[in-house]
Amino acid sequence: MRNGPLGEKPHPYKGQTKDGLAGGEVVARLLDETWKDPPGFFGWFCAVNHKVIGKRFLVTCLVFFALGGLLAATMRMQLSRPGNTLVGPDLYNQIFTMHGSTMMFLFAVPVMQAVAIYLVPLMIGARAIAFPRMTAYSYWIFLFGGVMLYAAFFVNSGPDAGWFSYVPLAGPAYGAGKRNDFWAQMITFTEVSALLDAIIIISTVFKMRAPGMTLNRMPLYVWAMLVVAFMILFAMPAVALASTLLILDRLVATHFYNPGEGGDVLLWQHLFWFFGHPEVYLIFIPGLGFMSAMIPTFARRPMFGYTAMVLSIIATGFLSFGLWVHHMFATNVPELGKTFFTAASMLIAIPTAVQIYCWIATLWTGRLNFKVPLYYVLSFFVILVIGGMTGLMLASVSLDSQVHDSYFVVAHLHYVLLGGAVFPLFGALYYWYPKFTGRLMSERLGRWSFWLMFVGFNVAFFPMHLLGMNGMPRRVYTYPAEMGWGTLNLVSTLGAVTLALGIFLTLVNAVRSARHGVLAGADPWGGGTLEWATESPPRVCNFPATPVVYGRDPVWQGVPEGQPDHVSGLAADVREVLCTTVADARPDSRMMYPESSASPFLAAVATTVLFIGSIFSPWAVVWGVIPVTITLVWWFWPNRREAEEELALEKLDPALVAEKA
Repeated sequence: MRNGPLGEKPHPYKGQTKDGLAGGEVVARLLDETWKDPPGFFGWFCAVNHKVIGKRFLVTCLVFFALGGLLAATMRMQLSRPGNTLVGPDLYNQIFTMHGSTMMFLFAVPVMQAVAIYLVPLMIGARAIAFPRMTAYSYWIFLFGGVMLYAAFFVNSGPDAGWFSYVPLAGPAYGAGKRNDFWAQMITFTEVSALLDAIIIISTVFKMRAPGMTLNRMPLYVWAMLVVAFMILFAMPAVALASTLLILDRLVATHFYNPGEGGDVLLWQHLFWFFGHPEVYLIFIPGLGFMSAMIPTFARRPMFGYTAMVLSIIATGFLSFGLWVHHMFATNVPELGKTFFTAASMLIAIPTAVQIYCWIATLWTGRLNFKVPLYYVLSFFVILVIGGMTGLMLASVSLDSQVHDSYFVVAHLHYVLLGGAVFPLFGALYYWYPKFTGRLMSERLGRWSFWLMFVGFNVAFFPMHLLGMNGMPRRVYTYPAEMGWGTLNLVSTLGAVTLALGIFLTLVNAVRSARHGVLAGADPWGGGTLEWATESPPRVCNFPATPVVYGRDPVWQGVPEGQPDHVSGLAADVREVLCTTVADARPDSRMMYPESSASPFLAAVATTVLFIGSIFSPWAVVWGVIPVTITLVWWFWPNRREAEEELALEKLDPALVAEKA
């Protein structure tokens, strides 16, 4: 039994690793054969394994991140000097809309869900993720939505009304052509994907945890993603409704946002920002989860204040729904309402501060292991504090009215999102890269890329605070030299180039290390959670034997003398998973896991035809339902093998050997 992160005793779950497979190597190989996806080109479209889908999701999101970064670089080059003519006003409008839409809808939220799809089952000791075919469908529908948006952009039909697509600018009176229809339909694609992923994560966490992993033993990262999943269920329908009403206004001449016909332009802002401000926390809370996963490992001690951390995550998610009007202080919202949202905007800083104090206490009392992920952890404190302080400033109605739609807001937004999410994300990618690939990334290249990113980020975005205070508005494609903004814009552009170089070095490091990196082993960092109790990269079935958990850091705490370290009784020749009770994670039932199938891919293709067709004609909705229905019927139609396995399973005794869990 291993007593802590510095212990030299045998691994407490040695039965889960390659050196000592529970049940023997033959059983483990049989499990791999049972759980693997079909090989070959056709099998690529049939994959339902959560690790395969998670890696596809992650790589796709990073590709969109790179595309969004190139758009940002183009804007920075255009603004680097006064009167620049690199791009014209129309193209610039498309570029800044595509940049914001890409980063918010095609990168920031999906990338957090992508990491969760890969990691959550491993961290809770599950063999698989809930609803595997739905997981595959959510990926394909996300991919097709992003491809549609960029295809429109490349043929000069990209959206041009901002990533928030305010009406009436995005409405039929001012938004000619199909530009904003593509944006609105992209929202439909991404929100369907996000809602499905939220359902999948909630189901996985509540019903597939390893025996013994009660709710108060769950890893803090899993808690963060559980809260985010519930937030998505309440936030995403608002923007999906808003974009659907916009499509109807543009396509069939309804008047939801037309004041001349009884509509209301502020209705769009209320619906959009009711989603838009929780979305900031949909991005931010997973970053907090990354921090809570990495800090104990590199401090080499358990997290201080676990209960306070969990309650703070829940409070942050709850309070995030009471802030949306602070994006609308420049509108005619009643003054009493503005006062309420000012107070709420300041109040939400308290639970985040509680987490910061718990992290500092953990680091302060630990023995720090200075590796690249810890550098990103420490940078989070600096960047987030700056972003948080400017957020408190913008919570003031009087100040917000002065700097609204200025570059001060651009600076605040990037300090919160890049500092609060992207820096922890890059730290997490370094941290879990061995689990993804089985190899470690280069420490030397990692430190170079970190410092380039950290310095470049601050040089790029801190001057924007000053530009905003000096009156530079957002969304302008050029400016006269007499305004005096040229020097700060040039400095900001140089910082952006440095930041881009740091990100590029990370990419080089990842690609190079995938083939030539040092072999990692199962637990290269000495982590305490269950993903480090299995191989790197994990076997197809994750855990050859489902582990039994006895503490919050099971790898550090080990298995008490005389207690079982795994569950017996699950079949190896069929896809069978263990379901546990919601609160106490006691063995509850067995469940047959669906076979790999191409039906999610074909259903996503049919759905894509329906969504894109509805941009041009409402009749596409009517006729497009037919292929969607056909593919869904095939999706849920049981084959003979699944029916026979289900019947055999019903005859088995549901009791499993885990009484002492």
